[in-house]
Amino acid sequence: MASFRIAGDQHLKGEISPQGAKNEALQILCAVLLTDQPVTIHNIPDISDVNKLIELLGDLGVQVKQLSPSSYRFQADQVDISILDTADYREKASALRGSVMLLGPMLGRFKTGRIPRPGGDKIGRRRLDTHFLGFEKLGAKFNFDSDESGMYHVDASHLKGTYMLLDEASVTGTANVVMAAVMAEGTTTIYNAACEPYLQQLCAMLNRMGAKISGISSNLLTIEGVDKLGGTDHTMLPDMIEIGSFIGLAAMTQSEITIKNCQIPQLGIIPDVFKRLGIKMEFRGDDIFVPAQEHYQIESFLDGGMMTVSDAPWPGFTPDLLSIVLVTAIQAQGTLLVHQKMFESRLFFVDKLIEMGAQMILCDPHRATVIGLNRQQQLKGIRMSSPDIRAGVALLIAALSAKGESIIDNIEQIDRGYQNIDGRLNAIGAKIERL
Repeated sequence: MASFRIAGDQHLKGEISPQGAKNEALQILCAVLLTDQPVTIHNIPDISDVNKLIELLGDLGVQVKQLSPSSYRFQADQVDISILDTADYREKASALRGSVMLLGPMLGRFKTGRIPRPGGDKIGRRRLDTHFLGFEKLGAKFNFDSDESGMYHVDASHLKGTYMLLDEASVTGTANVVMAAVMAEGTTTIYNAACEPYLQQLCAMLNRMGAKISGISSNLLTIEGVDKLGGTDHTMLPDMIEIGSFIGLAAMTQSEITIKNCQIPQLGIIPDVFKRLGIKMEFRGDDIFVPAQEHYQIESFLDGGMMTVSDAPWPGFTPDLLSIVLVTAIQAQGTLLVHQKMFESRLFFVDKLIEMGAQMILCDPHRATVIGLNRQQQLKGIRMSSPDIRAGVALLIAALSAKGESIIDNIEQIDRGYQNIDGRLNAIGAKIERL
């Protein structure tokens, strides 16, 4: 287990570029299984979750060629489905939650699939019902092995298009069902579909490969099944979660940071939410400039009510940034209620922030109130552990703003979602040592 040693009270300055989007990568990489033609993907982040998925594709027989540090060419013309039954595949796939998205393209192209119970963040219940109910609507038949293997076996020999109303607007669930439906017989209509930019990217990529998907960017997708898909080139968006993290980092550490090449039109309300915390920023072309701020004041609602930030399906605020908003509000002036609706364990890291000196109340598993310190008191460095990807970076931001030294253990969680985060932050003035 690795750790970060962080020297606190550092003011950073300079330019930083966001990595390719992690959540887009996990969908796009699985989609290469839908064709036997070459697919080239650019701006792939060098993070452990993505690298593990690329390794799984290689294990399945996909030819993988790295063209540059962030570009790969894939060709799935020699896929060996029998690999799915091996103990090695089960072990690797069960440790990676993103592996569940291999199922959709396997069902679409090969009409069969197997998937173990996937792993990932321990942030509460993350059900797979939306995936499986969607596949069943298309005609797939599931059988779960209750023995030690814990494998789902799926027969999709008669996939047929249909109408479905998803029980939740799950991004990964929608992506998985779309990848199965593009090669099903007939027309599939998906209502209450997720419409995040990453899903829009997937649908646009599939259309370039020969799929027939309409309604992209809405919550009503219509998919006309095709018999075969071809190759394509695809460039991934910058990671909106990293961009939001850097905005929060700049505010907490009184740093002047320019975030490069942000694809600002794809960020939705993310900049506006940070502006409600009082954070100033300028859009300079496609860059976001965040000036050093000694003070920033949380807005109130028009009726004088306390500001609340909560997560919601796109175009609402992404749940992956609530941890960052929570920690950024610590040194604001004013009070903020953070309402995490989707995961019941994602706020449990606030005890570490309270130990550092933050004024917070964990109201229940889904809500926390932050009473801003307004720089009247500095956080103090402590030793802590990263419980998940997003909380880990929130703790890193707190440590960089704190007085004294902090150590964050279990940084493998941070490495799952953030590429060389210590190296990139050290380049603009941080003092982070990897132990």
